[in-house]
Amino acid sequence: MSLYLDISQRNAVLSTMAQLIDGERNTILEVNKKDLEAYKGDDLAMYDRLKVDDAKIDGMILSLQQLAGQEDPLGLERFNFTHENGMQVSNKTAPFGTVLIIYESRPDVTIEAAAIAFKSGNKILLKGGKESLQSNLVLVNFWHKSLEQHGIAKDWVTYLEFNREQTQAFLEKPTQKLDLIVPRGGEKLIAFTKKHATCPVIVSGRGNNFLYVHPKADHKKAMSIILNGKTTKISACNALDKVLIDSALPNKEAFIKDLIAELKAKKVEILVDSSLANTEGTSEITEESTWFEEFLDYKILIGEVDSTEEAIGKINTYGGGHSAVIVTEEEQEADLFMNSVDSAAVYHNVSTRFTDGGQFGLGGELAISTDKLHQRGPIGLQHLVTNKWYVKGDGQIR
Repeated sequence: MSLYLDISQRNAVLSTMAQLIDGERNTILEVNKKDLEAYKGDDLAMYDRLKVDDAKIDGMILSLQQLAGQEDPLGLERFNFTHENGMQVSNKTAPFGTVLIIYESRPDVTIEAAAIAFKSGNKILLKGGKESLQSNLVLVNFWHKSLEQHGIAKDWVTYLEFNREQTQAFLEKPTQKLDLIVPRGGEKLIAFTKKHATCPVIVSGRGNNFLYVHPKADHKKAMSIILNGKTTKISACNALDKVLIDSALPNKEAFIKDLIAELKAKKVEILVDSSLANTEGTSEITEESTWFEEFLDYKILIGEVDSTEEAIGKINTYGGGHSAVIVTEEEQEADLFMNSVDSAAVYHNVSTRFTDGGQFGLGGELAISTDKLHQRGPIGLQHLVTNKWYVKGDGQIR
């Protein structure tokens, strides 16, 4: 098998994939329906991620088309130096080699994440969850058809039909070359992968995102941003979990009352800390650990703080390092917040739901990293590369 595919080959495979998926919509929907019927759990977020509908298929197709149209991320010169002895030294982007993506319940990862890794010149290993097995196998079959159609070996995309024990054994002692692992799922999956992996892991997917309502906040903006962040997609890692309201917010009681009413109308369970205890329609938390939780459910925790500095401290203590928002009309306070909060994405008067590779102009994402190496936040095509040094000379020795 060739270790390198040129850009025309990679783009041709992606374009053919987009056509295959569009032409096989009914097949995908029918097979996914079997996975949904077989799922017996009561995890709302898991079910939402498992379900494939026309909108998700449209998203897969758009991602493939956009990737096929993007510039090659490989071979880009990042540094150039001429040594005093005449040697030419340069550094260029290069593929990792083989990328393993481990994920739960999301058949769209089989297309979108794999496509980004493939466009970046990497060989792909996919290990999906048992709940989405039938959907995943159909989509991997499309990968194989597309590769074969262009005379490329099928093992550029491989599906690992492993149980938990086999997965652990593979992570600890891979039976083939493995350069990078990307877990896409909940905290248990991430912890399992980090514990057993023997090569680099990009930690992705955990949210626990905070929003701070500053005294100079526009109430209408705050309300809209909170409702959007919490209720539009509870299964997303960019969903909102915690709201901190400044004790000096004008008409605070009226704002809280209206916010609770709006959240209740959306069937959201409302938890509060001791500062808002006995607020009608809410339940007071009994454990500090609740501040650390990512809910992935119709649930939100509201608390009070006395300053921007206290809000920053609380977010940096309990937040997941994913996304954080300040709602204020005071530019200076927004700058303080955004520079001080330790999150991959920080927002001023914007919903956390925008932390997404497509929304950030990356044309999709492999994952949203909460690590700081080697890339933070949405990992797009241009980030899923390593680098290589090229040295050219004429017999120089040292």
